Amino acid sequence: MPGLRALRRRILTPNMSATKLDVRGFNEKDPAAKQLLETVGASFLTGYGYAVQARTVAECEQQLEQIAPQFKGFAYEGAAMGYAVLDGLPVGGSRNVSKFLAGRAGHHAYMAYIGVGWAMARLPRFRWSRITVADPLMRWLVLDGFGFHQAYFKTDKYVTRQYQEPGFPWPTEGQQWYANHAIDQGIGRALWFVGGTEAELVASMIEKFPESRQPDLWSGAGLAATYAGGAGEEELLAFWDRAGKYRPQVAQGSAFASTARLEAGLVVPHTRLATQVFCGMTPEQASQASTDLRPEGPAVDDLPVYELWRQRIADAFVNLGRI
Repeated sequence: MPGLRALRRRILTPNMSATKLDVRGFNEKDPAAKQLLETVGASFLTGYGYAVQARTVAECEQQLEQIAPQFKGFAYEGAAMGYAVLDGLPVGGSRNVSKFLAGRAGHHAYMAYIGVGWAMARLPRFRWSRITVADPLMRWLVLDGFGFHQAYFKTDKYVTRQYQEPGFPWPTEGQQWYANHAIDQGIGRALWFVGGTEAELVASMIEKFPESRQPDLWSGAGLAATYAGGAGEEELLAFWDRAGKYRPQVAQGSAFASTARLEAGLVVPHTRLATQVFCGMTPEQASQASTDLRPEGPAVDDLPVYELWRQRIADAFVNLGRI
């Protein structure tokens, strides 16, 4: 069995070279930014490999907990992708993701749901019904992950040519009109990687998209700048200046990133810096604002409760006079 699990890991795990910036053709701002982004990618694939080889979730968790705090969330994201891929296979169980989220991954829920979206991008569509996500609020993060994957691996199509699929077929029931908005939030996050964390370049890429898509893209990029890092205070301030009327969305994305890191106990200096620049507060304060504004019940008028939540956070920063 150990030999079979190792073979499964070799077969299912993408090659580590796929995360290299020169392989992807992404911008290389400087050696430090390059090392950061490539370590993020390597951590993701390491977590993925742990999931597809581990005998139990507990064994996978034990390995994930050895990852450095700055990159641990990305490893949990990769592990979630691994478990979702296992769920999508024609053999084996279909509750791997649920079991994973019931453990320590519950503290990394933002990243885990995004990882499930990576799996969706890799699985045939007729297997998507095997992927189940229980939280109706957080399920849109799956499409955020899908969008990131597509922009990261199919950059020419999704970034240069700005492809957007009409009538995206997931979720299969209700509010499907919102799917491309969630996907764009993931594309916005990916632009932070495509641009090599060079804030001015990322802003320029966003500005090339149709105006109707820019709010979601700015939000995603703000989240990535806060969670992944790679830019100093001067760059972040320049990005904030370029965001203009989309500053509420940047602040909202930053608040989500702060919450994701805080709930996992992984707050690092670059998160504190970005949250201060974009939100005018500490990660703890931004996370509390997000929690306080989380809707209790279903949204109305076919607006997903997840989008209602995002809008409430963005509006709160306007009302605070931050924007």
